[in-house]
Amino acid sequence: MPDYGQFCPVSRGAEVFAERWTPLIVRELLNGSHRFTELQLGLPRISRNLLAQRLASLASSGIIERRPAERGRGFTYHLTSAGQELRPVVEALGTWGYRWGGTELPTRELDPALLMWFIRRRVQVQALRRGRTVVRFDFRRPRRSFWLRIEPPTVDLCFTDEGFDDDLVVDADVAALTALWLGRVRLGDVLAAGSVRLEGPDDARRSFSRWFGLSPFAGARAS
Repeated sequence: MPDYGQFCPVSRGAEVFAERWTPLIVRELLNGSHRFTELQLGLPRISRNLLAQRLASLASSGIIERRPAERGRGFTYHLTSAGQELRPVVEALGTWGYRWGGTELPTRELDPALLMWFIRRRVQVQALRRGRTVVRFDFRRPRRSFWLRIEPPTVDLCFTDEGFDDDLVVDADVAALTALWLGRVRLGDVLAAGSVRLEGPDDARRSFSRWFGLSPFAGARAS
């Protein structure tokens, strides 16, 4: 049986890119995740074995390359020129999903750790003038805390208390903070409703709206 894919670039592209999890792996790489553990944080539902298989497949297809880690043991994963050219495809899929994927948040499926991973990489560090800013996020249900340690130009997500004083505490319902990050609600509305509370000095509370970056798809709307 002839391989029609060799005559059709669309078929070949779909064969490489449309495999389950592949677009999301590429999304994570485009957003600066390079270590295996970083990819797992951004893709909490993929198994370790399947992620390893997908990375191997992407490497054999010339989409990514594996490099020895500069620090510590293991490897890092980086997009090749071919992989970088998938950026507009990934961004178009994200915009389409935001516009047409429905407005109802699947509350039972919301993952505060994944939300914090997304919030971390959208922090507007240029809006912070201090050498170090520590923000604690307390989620109500499930009850769990996370910390952002912001030392421009780096932003680290911490899962345990490192012992630094908190400059600001964000007490939030996970659905409300998700909706805020997605740009579906305004900060003033969730503060007025009490679903998000900011606790700390006045200047720290005022600065929240300046450094809290929204989803890159927050401006997309169905026409």
